[in-house]
Formats: sequence, C-alpha cells, structure tokens
Amino acid sequence: MTEAANQDLESKVRSTSPWRRRWVGVALICGIWIFIGLVFTLQGYFTSFRSERPVKLVDSLYLQMTWAIVWAFATPLVLLAAAKLPIERNNWIRSTLLHIPLCLILSVLVTTLGRVLIWLNFGYRVGRPLTFESVTNFVIANFSEGIGIYLLIAVTFYAFSYYRRYREGQLRTLQLEAQLSQSQLHALKMQLHPHFLFNTLHSISALLNKEPQAARKMITRLGDFLRLTLENSGAQEVTLQKEMEFLTCYLEIERIRFQDRLVTRIDLDEETLDAKVPNLILQPIVENAIRHAIAPRSTPGLIEIKAKQQETKLRIQVRDNGPGISEHPTSENVFTKGLGLTNTGTRLKQLYGTAHLFDLSNDPEGGLVVTLEIPFHRDSIATPSQS
Repeated sequence: MTEAANQDLESKVRSTSPWRRRWVGVALICGIWIFIGLVFTLQGYFTSFRSERPVKLVDSLYLQMTWAIVWAFATPLVLLAAAKLPIERNNWIRSTLLHIPLCLILSVLVTTLGRVLIWLNFGYRVGRPLTFESVTNFVIANFSEGIGIYLLIAVTFYAFSYYRRYREGQLRTLQLEAQLSQSQLHALKMQLHPHFLFNTLHSISALLNKEPQAARKMITRLGDFLRLTLENSGAQEVTLQKEMEFLTCYLEIERIRFQDRLVTRIDLDEETLDAKVPNLILQPIVENAIRHAIAPRSTPGLIEIKAKQQETKLRIQVRDNGPGISEHPTSENVFTKGLGLTNTGTRLKQLYGTAHLFDLSNDPEGGLVVTLEIPFHRDSIATPSQS
C-alpha cells in the first residue's frame, strides 16, 4: 500500500472514530436504562402479584420501560451539563449553583412527559381525562425522584471523569519518567562517550606536569559532572540554580578543552534561581552551541545564557556568536536539529503541553538564539494546557 493510501486510510479512521464512540455511548446508555427498566418491571410485577389488585406483566413492563426510555433520552442532556459545568476546586460553587435550575427544569420536563406517555396507555384506555391539574399534581408529587436521578447521573459522570484524569496523570507521569531516563542515558552516552572522555583525560594528562592545579580542578569538575548527572535521577524538575551547577561543571570541562576559545556570559535574575526547570534541559542546548559555534572556529566564541521572569513565564535564552541558521541553506551549511534538541522539544511538550515555547532563531547581531519559555513555578510541575 502506498504512503498516500495509508494517509487516506488514517484520515478515514480519524474521521469515523468520533462517530463510532458516540454510537457506542448511545448504545451503552440505552442498554443501562433497558436493564434498569426490566429490573423494576419484574420487581413491580412480583410485588403486586399477591396483592388484591395484581398488575399484568405487560402493564408493568409498559410503566417501567416508559420511565426508562424517557430518562435514556434525558441522560445525554445531563452528561452534557456535567461536561460543560466541571466541578473543580476554583469553580465548584458556580457550577453547583448552575446545576440547581438545570436539575429542576429537566426533572419537571421528564416527569411531565412520563405522565403523558403513561396516560396514553392507562388513562386513555379507561376513559380518564388528562387535565392540567392532574399533571401538575403528579409532577409536584414525583419530580423529586427526577432530581435524584439527575444527581446520580451527574455524580457518576464526575467520578468517571476524575478517575480517567487520574489514570491519564499516572500514564503521563510514567511517560515523563521514561523521557527523563532517556535524557539521562543520552547525557551519559553522548556527553560521556569515549571520545569525550578521551579528550578530557588527555587534557588532564597534558596539564599534570605544566599546571597540576588546573589538572586537579579538571578532575574535580569531571567528578562533579558525573555526580550531578546521577544525583537527581528521580526528579522531573530541579531548580534553575541546581541546573546551572550541572551546566557549570560541563562548561568547566569544555573550557579546559577549548581554553580561551570558549567565553561564557551568564545573566540570571535572582528571582529565577529557585524556579523549577526540567532536569538536564540546558546541557543539550549548550552542547549544540559549542558544536556549531566554538568547535569549528579558531577565534574565541561566546555562549551567553540569560534567564528572567516575564509575568507567569520563565524565559531562558542561550545565544552564541556562531554562523546561526543560514537563510540560503546548502548541503554544507544546512542546520538540522540533533538528537539533543529534538529530545529537548519532546520533553517540553510532554511536561507543559501548549504552555511552552521552544524556538531557534538568528540573532540580529549574529549567531543563534535558542529561546525557552515555560510556566514560572517553584513547587510542582505545571499542568499542561490542552489544545
């Protein structure tokens, strides 16, 4: 099957699946109410079987199934109201107050309709007239049952909705843990692969005789680098200050390799230091800058890291003075996202949904700017916005 045919098939499946889900929901609602109607039919029939005026099975079936069918048609309205009026911590009073008139109106309408349908079989058959007064008296005496059914349906919907969100939250947590594990493995495999370790150890060996103090410092930084990589292995987010400690160790090692060719400038607003950021999020961005802006050149290269709070957002920028993204890409200068940047974008999407920004653009003064915006928070992972 060709790719076009596969895409056409996938589009058809996506277009039909919502209707399929709706029909499954309708069938489920009808099945539940038919079952309830049959249960109450048998209960009413056997209850009156030994009484002075036993009810025929067909009459008991008509009576109970009438109410079951009416409520089967009314159930989607209750579910729609519950979906449009979610009860959350910040709006439960408003939603509850709006449910009250909806509950009363729907209960009165359902009770009235049920009374009319029952009259068509029982009252009309014996010649009993259907009057406004008789319907009103019946509704006043029985509409409270409709309120109870409305509340039962709404509470069931909320319970199922909360359970589904809980399960989705568990699944999302497992996905985030898997993403973090992949990121940590990537850090160990890509940054600590033999080539990187060889260069680091070679630099240490070269400094042992000439500058033993610098060699000891590099060994210390390498140990800190390894320790910090594994220290927060179970955390999805760490403070920006902790993230910068890891990044500083990485930069110190790279600075030994490139010496004066690597110049860094760090400008972090004080209020951003205790803000939470994804663990190991900055290192792949800085590594990309070193690969494209520092390694290919013989003159000093600059990497600048800025962080500031903008209302409810934390904005982090990593800028270099390298070639940037060419406006006329060729096979030689085409810019492609490596595994590190791709994983970074994927992690941000998993953590924050549409409430994040991850952008690569050319700086007007030259070089590449990587901009990262996430919700500013200090305690827990922000809830992702749904598109």
